[in-house]
Amino acid sequence: MKKVLLSAVAFMMLFSCQNDQTDSTDLSTAAVAQRGCASQDVLDAQLKADPTLALRMNQIEAFTQKAMLTNRLVNGKIVIPVVVNVLYRTAAENISDALIQSQIDVLNKDFTATNPDFSAVPAEFAGVAANVGITFELVNVVRKSTTKTSWGTRDTMKNSKRGGINPTSPSNTLNIWSCTVGGGILGYAQFPGGSAATDGVVIDSKYFGVSSDSGASYPYNLGRTASHEVGHWMNLRHIWGDASCGNDLVSDTPVHKTSNFGVPTYPYASTCLPAHNEMTMNYMDYTDDRGMFMFTEGQKSRMSALFVSGGARSGFGI
Repeated sequence: MKKVLLSAVAFMMLFSCQNDQTDSTDLSTAAVAQRGCASQDVLDAQLKADPTLALRMNQIEAFTQKAMLTNRLVNGKIVIPVVVNVLYRTAAENISDALIQSQIDVLNKDFTATNPDFSAVPAEFAGVAANVGITFELVNVVRKSTTKTSWGTRDTMKNSKRGGINPTSPSNTLNIWSCTVGGGILGYAQFPGGSAATDGVVIDSKYFGVSSDSGASYPYNLGRTASHEVGHWMNLRHIWGDASCGNDLVSDTPVHKTSNFGVPTYPYASTCLPAHNEMTMNYMDYTDDRGMFMFTEGQKSRMSALFVSGGARSGFGI
């Protein structure tokens, strides 16, 4: 297990680690062979553009660690209002209300451990498998026709002056944008501490919700891209810490050598020492949708700390 108390210098070094992802400027629309999440790449770009962001994120991290150490966490149920912003050029991109609701349903199950595959958590990890206790309520769908074939990861979809849709009340509403991202990216999220004008989650429309046309989106057709990205929005890192045998700032997730793809057969032995098995079924890995189905108690505590008084997302209340 990992030590999660980092010095400010070590925390800054964690942000500088690069993962092996598609360049965010590559807007090709080739079929996605492996999960691609651009959240860390987007964060790296934001850190370069805004020198004050690292300070804010260090403050959020210090608050989070203190809240977890003192057990100052949310005591009650958190309900997250959601606005889905749909940007479409084709009929397929103009995703249906039913598909949108299927995504909300997946989030509600995954964050309350009521997803049917939660029962597949191995006995080794059963003691830390968590009901995060957060639910999501769809409050509005905003639609806008566009001529853009892909949006990339520069947040243009979040800006009406650049053809996108401005976020709705980001201090107390989770905004999710559905559009064609391109570049092999399934989605990305903004970590706590970033600008309110760009706060939220972006999901490529092909991987939004539970798709009956699994041929177009398989193996990412079960809505787990949003579960992964909302995890980032709630301050979770990739489980491998975006570095070889890296640190995801959570004490009860095993150290991972790197990202895992497909559906690894359990037990999946890590090459990071000391010897242990990796938690490939965690939502913050890169496995296929059918291969990820759990958060941990440590991840729950980390997310919960955001919503207490003084937390980075305390505007959402309980």
